Parts: sequence; structure tokens; C-alpha cells
Amino acid sequence: MLERKFVSFETVTVGDDLSIEGYASLFGKQDQGGDVVERGAYGLSLARTARAGRRVKMLWQHDPAQPIGVWEAVAEDERGLKVKGRLLPDVARAREAAALIAAGAIDGLSIGYRTVKAVKDKDGRRRLEELDLWEVSLVTFPMLPEARVGKSGAPQGDGALIAALREAGRTLREGITEGGS
Repeated sequence: MLERKFVSFETVTVGDDLSIEGYASLFGKQDQGGDVVERGAYGLSLARTARAGRRVKMLWQHDPAQPIGVWEAVAEDERGLKVKGRLLPDVARAREAAALIAAGAIDGLSIGYRTVKAVKDKDGRRRLEELDLWEVSLVTFPMLPEARVGKSGAPQGDGALIAALREAGRTLREGITEGGS
């Protein structure tokens, strides 16, 4: 059975090429469902995906009928599962997603996965030790509230964040208007 776990974007870039990046999962953080993803949980799945010449899918709201881009890099680092990719400008839903991200209406990422190995700790939390990662979606509601949206390379803080996202939205709207889409 495919499970889903939600986390807010840690950083986001909506550039001229509609590139985005962020953390789809943070290690050691308990989500609202009581789960904690352990460091290394994605390693075997990412290796299998790479050996098979496949990519983790980028979907809109976990809908397999709505791919909106491609993840060009999906890797674990010391903080969590970092993803970098781009929304596809020829896909209408991807252009909508970029506008929603820029406006601050969408700030979540969610993973679609199958649990391979998990244990319960003494506090009853499920500690996810190995996951089979299928997809990372852009979503409305995150389950890990402490992760927040930021623009890569921009100072962190609400004012700078809002300004950066508004500028990205203006750039996107100007490109769509000039391109006639």
C-alpha cells in the first residue's frame, strides 16, 4: 500500500526555467501522524531507482494522472531528503503550480512511499527505517509544520521570503503573458 507523508518546502526557487528545490522529508522530526523518518531510510530505494534508470516522479497532489515536472536530483543529506527539479512550462498545471508557489498558496511537498522497515519506539512513534520512495508531490497541506518556504540564496525571514516569492510570481506572469500562454 502506498503511504504519503507531507512536509513544507524548506527552500524554493521558481526561476525562469521553473526550477524548484526543497526538502521532501526531514530526518528525526516527528510529523503530525507520529512518524519519524530515520537517516538513511531512502538510500536503498534511491539506489534501486538509479540502477533501473528511472526517476522519482513529480506529481500534483499525489495524482498519478497529473505529472507536472521532473525531479533531476533526489538525494539524502544530513538534514533529510533533498529534491531539485523543474516544473514543465508546457504543462498547464505546472504553470499553475508555479504561480501558487510564488503567491504562497502552496508550500508543501509530500512523499508517496511504501514502508519496508519500521519499528515502534517506547513512546509509540513509528520510526521509519527503510522506505521505497515512489514520488514527491507538490501539495497544499504539510504534515511537518516546522519546515517553511524560503527562496534559495535569499535571507530567511518573513519579509524577505514574501518579497522573493512575489518577485518570482511577477517574473512568471510576465513570461506567460509575453509567451502568449
